[in-house]
Amino acid sequence: MENISNTIEVAVKGLFNIDVEVSLTRPEPKFGDYATNVAMQLAKQLKQNPRDIAAKLVVELKKNKSFSAVEVAGAGFINFRLSDTNLLNDLNYILTHSDSYGLSQAYANKVVVTEFSDPNAFKVLHVGHLYTSIVGDAVSNLVEFAGGQVHRVNFGGDVGLHVAKCMWGIINRLGGEKPAKLPTDLSIRDRMQWVADSYVEGNKAYENETTRPEIVEINKRIYAIYETDDKTSDFAKIYWDCRSWSYDYFDDFYERIGVKFEKYYPESTTAPLGLETVLEQTKQGVYEKSDGAIVFNGEPYGLHTRVFINSNGLPTYEAKDVGLIQLKWQDYHFDKSLIITGNDIIDYMKVVVKSIEQFAPQPAQRTQHITHGMLKLAGAVKMASRLGNFLKAEDVLDTVEAFQKESQGKTDQDTVLGAVRYALLKNRLGPDVIFEPETSVNAQGNSGPYLQYSLARAKSILRKLPNDHAGELLTNQDLDESERAILTKILEFPDVVQAATQDLTPHLICNYLYELAQSFNRFYEKSKVQADPREALRARLVYAYSIVLERGLTILGIPTPEKM
Repeated sequence: MENISNTIEVAVKGLFNIDVEVSLTRPEPKFGDYATNVAMQLAKQLKQNPRDIAAKLVVELKKNKSFSAVEVAGAGFINFRLSDTNLLNDLNYILTHSDSYGLSQAYANKVVVTEFSDPNAFKVLHVGHLYTSIVGDAVSNLVEFAGGQVHRVNFGGDVGLHVAKCMWGIINRLGGEKPAKLPTDLSIRDRMQWVADSYVEGNKAYENETTRPEIVEINKRIYAIYETDDKTSDFAKIYWDCRSWSYDYFDDFYERIGVKFEKYYPESTTAPLGLETVLEQTKQGVYEKSDGAIVFNGEPYGLHTRVFINSNGLPTYEAKDVGLIQLKWQDYHFDKSLIITGNDIIDYMKVVVKSIEQFAPQPAQRTQHITHGMLKLAGAVKMASRLGNFLKAEDVLDTVEAFQKESQGKTDQDTVLGAVRYALLKNRLGPDVIFEPETSVNAQGNSGPYLQYSLARAKSILRKLPNDHAGELLTNQDLDESERAILTKILEFPDVVQAATQDLTPHLICNYLYELAQSFNRFYEKSKVQADPREALRARLVYAYSIVLERGLTILGIPTPEKM
């Protein structure tokens, strides 16, 4: 696309002595391969009718052998149809640059920290963690694909009121501070369910005026564990064991969905720095005292006011995030920090970042908050009644697996993961997503398994052919309609990746891959490959298709099986 834009820009300069940046779009195939509205851009400056300007450009551009047709359309659009020679040159480029085709340089030499998932220890993972984990991983892949040095990190609460509630429930269920009675013989998931049940008990106890002070005291004792480096008291042993169970549970889940983190920042490590920073910056006037607490007044910036240190002198989530951003800055000195969360904390994050901007402008200005909506399951009310008002992340995967077994008589983890990842990523970030487990495993529709099957089919075709389909092809031949259609679709890939990378929108990759797979299936229905006079060309088209589809699926984090 860039070469075409340059060609048009040169023509504009030659005809009108004007420098212009030409943008291209892709019209419906019947109108051409590309279109531009450059004549309309020039109309005001030249004080001419756009169609007249377009007509002059068409005469000039028809001299270029890169185009087989150039036409004026509508009020002054110009439609282009690339020559077969041009298209085959592009095909040869894919074949000879298969390892780098489609690569963007948007983040070349940039250090990017992506923070996502953010589960709290002492709690089970819910559907929101599943969604943000998959989105965060795909966004990370996009940045890596564009040359960025990506550091995936995670953040979550291992201290705070929720832990105190849970510890109260655990101690109550154990009949006192008796670490030897912890149910260590349970599986990873069952242990965490036991911890979650303890949290429910503690949460109810916090609503009771009699037991609430006990939980407040436990909260202080948890912070004291870190201050005194306590590893031996019975209270500390219960805490450390259950905290360790949480991380084992997290690791088990992340392995299941194919996500790997480089570093985990527990709140116990960010809270001290956040507390220290807020206290220091209070002296500088960034934060201020209010009713025994310390707040950041966001009103002058069009934001709201939030508490960073509560009246008990303990850091809130806000202060912990202040510490987190500083630690990420110290560890990575990032060019960009991407924080991926649900959209329920948009206003919260604006206040936190604005406060940091007052004393540490670089990390604040390099921080970008990417948000998504809630994940809802079709028929979730029925499921929630079975699970008790709480839908866990692994329940979504289990449900998809069950639908797959019911419809296909077997389960396959690669297609389960492909089904879930694609179903979540094909939606534009922002609105809530309705997830339909049964539809997600349907290999005949707009699904991850459909794309996985399409790739496996292409690889099956290639295995039956001579192993020379990766080589260059002579360009002095004509393309038939079906060959041209699949090749022009394949060649859209770099433009789609560029657009998805620019706005960090994985759904654009999903939409393109589905259209690409449909185009390939139409091609294969019409065009025999093996033992056909056009086998050499068509084999290379299949190979180029497999390169692009596999790379696109890899960006999405979807497994790419050789056979299915």
